[in-house]
Amino acid sequence: MDERPAPDWLGDVTLGVEAWAGKAPSPSVEPSPPSVEPSSRRRSDDESKPTRSRRRQPRPADPADPKNDPEPDHEAIARKILLDALTGQARSRKELADKLEKKEVPAALATRLLDRFEEVGLIDDEAFARAWIASRQPGKGLARRALAQELRRKGIDDDVARDALDEIDPDDEREAGRRMVRRKLRSLERFDDQTKTRRLVGMLARKGYGAGVAYSIVREELSLADDDGAGGLVSESDL
Repeated sequence: MDERPAPDWLGDVTLGVEAWAGKAPSPSVEPSPPSVEPSSRRRSDDESKPTRSRRRQPRPADPADPKNDPEPDHEAIARKILLDALTGQARSRKELADKLEKKEVPAALATRLLDRFEEVGLIDDEAFARAWIASRQPGKGLARRALAQELRRKGIDDDVARDALDEIDPDDEREAGRRMVRRKLRSLERFDDQTKTRRLVGMLARKGYGAGVAYSIVREELSLADDDGAGGLVSESDL
C-alpha cells in the first residue's frame, strides 16, 4: 500500500486543478474578523446626530390678548368696564367709581372717564334716582325715608335725592302701604287685634313709614276687615 502523504489539494477542486496544470497553489487567505468600531466613537457620532424632541412646543403668544401686551391700554380697559356695567341697567356715578377702583384703574383716569360719561349722558344721577324710586316704591312699598336711605347708599347726593323724592305722590305712598297691610292680614287671622296692630305697624316702619302714618293705615284696614267696625282696636299710645 502507498504510504505517501496526501497532497495539499486533496478536498479542494481549485487546488487540484492548479496542481494538475503544474501551477503553484495560491496562498490561502483567511477571512479577517469584522472590525469593531470603538464605543467612544459611536457615542460621539450618535451625539452629533440631530434628535427629535418629544416635548410639545408652546404656542406662540396671541398679540390680540391684552395679557400679552407689555403696555396695556388702561383707558380702553376702563372704558370697557364702564360700558359693561351700564349694559342693561342704569348705575350711579359712585357705583361705577367703585367698580373702577376695584379694578385698580388709576384715580385720575377714572375721574376723567366718569366726567366724560356724564357729559354724554351715560351717567345721570338725577335720572337714576327717579328710576330707582319708580321701581322700588310701588313694587316694594317703600316710603320716602327708606328710599332716601337706599339712594344715599348708592352715592346719590342728598339734594338730588330730595328732588326725586318730592315727586312721590303722598296718596300713592299711602296706597302702597295699604296694599301691604291687606296682604299681611291674611296670615294674621288667628291673632287678636292688638297683636295684629303691633306686627303691621312694625312692618310699615321697616318700610320707611312714620309711626303716625303707619298706625293710621293699619287702623283703616282693620276697620274694613272687622265686621263689628272698630271694636277691639288698640290706640297708638298702646303700641
